[in-house]
Amino acid sequence: MVKKLGFGCMRMPLLDSNNTESIDKEQMAKMIDKFIEEGFTYFDTSYVYHNGLSEKILGELLVKRYPRDKFTITTKLPSFMVNTKEEMKKIFDEQLERLQTDHVDYYWLHAINEELYNKMGNVGFEFLQDMKKAGKTKHIGFSFHDSSEVLDRILTEHPEVEYVQLQLNYIDWTSDFVQSGKCYEVCKKHNVQVVVMEPVKGGGLVNLPEEAEKIYKEYNKDASNASWAIRWAASLDNVFMVLSGMSSIEQVNDNTSFMKDFVQMNDKEKELVQKVADIINKKICIDIKDLEKCDEVCPQNIPISTYMKLYNEHYKMDCYTNGMVYYNNIIGKHPKASACIKCGKCNQAIDNKQNIMEYVEKCAKSFEF
Repeated sequence: MVKKLGFGCMRMPLLDSNNTESIDKEQMAKMIDKFIEEGFTYFDTSYVYHNGLSEKILGELLVKRYPRDKFTITTKLPSFMVNTKEEMKKIFDEQLERLQTDHVDYYWLHAINEELYNKMGNVGFEFLQDMKKAGKTKHIGFSFHDSSEVLDRILTEHPEVEYVQLQLNYIDWTSDFVQSGKCYEVCKKHNVQVVVMEPVKGGGLVNLPEEAEKIYKEYNKDASNASWAIRWAASLDNVFMVLSGMSSIEQVNDNTSFMKDFVQMNDKEKELVQKVADIINKKICIDIKDLEKCDEVCPQNIPISTYMKLYNEHYKMDCYTNGMVYYNNIIGKHPKASACIKCGKCNQAIDNKQNIMEYVEKCAKSFEF
């Protein structure tokens, strides 16, 4: 049986927190050693993580130091950087060189959304199948950031897909944008297994409000907040692997301690997770009631109500989130928040005494760089 915890290599330990290329190789080697020592095998990387160094570090510290049958490695084709099979093959060959291997166990199209899928067409999926037939990868799939409707369309048109990597955690389960729950159900419908990314939501489900953390500690004072998030995701019956972007040996020690002999959550634990989710979800910065009226009067056709819902989700978590990914999905079809001309019509359209223009500006500053 493959253990359900995967080592996500997008947040490797750093010598300088302001420099994503300053990877602490000594600590990373210890983390890899501990992970394998505890019986775990799954390592996840990408062409773009750590500005391209993640694959190189894994090649040096994992592939060169361990027999190839001691681990599985997955990496991703940067779908947003390529258009033709020739470009894809060039990058894939570079990835194998970085990783110092002649094959990967899992190969993915990276960060697929509707816009990328429409642009790429079938070429990316054909390339995945070509690499599988050539023995360069054993399994194929894609990581995904869009609506459940888009996911259903892709899986309907590409039944050859074996796995989908989803942003899935107990906060994003009901998100209007991430749609973890809905996307998970689509995968079940198509009999496609799920690999979970962001189970701890970029660390946001570690640093919990005091009221929420108390709920967990009263039940089990020794269990880390991360363990609740990871075990919750791993307890879903269609989940094959849960990735954790570990950046310290302490995190590896903690994660492997409760996933080495994984025990599914019982009903009481699931009930407590829901209570914590309810506490976090109550935290908002703007009342979204009646904001559809702002959409109707905006001369710039800015989807104000949609942006404010996304900004509320971003505001809940005091950490890195993938909010910008979903913001980019919106601006693929609508004007940016920064298109606001501060005419004030949105403020006049509703009667909740909030300065909508101010929040639209904050939204632009949060997601546009």
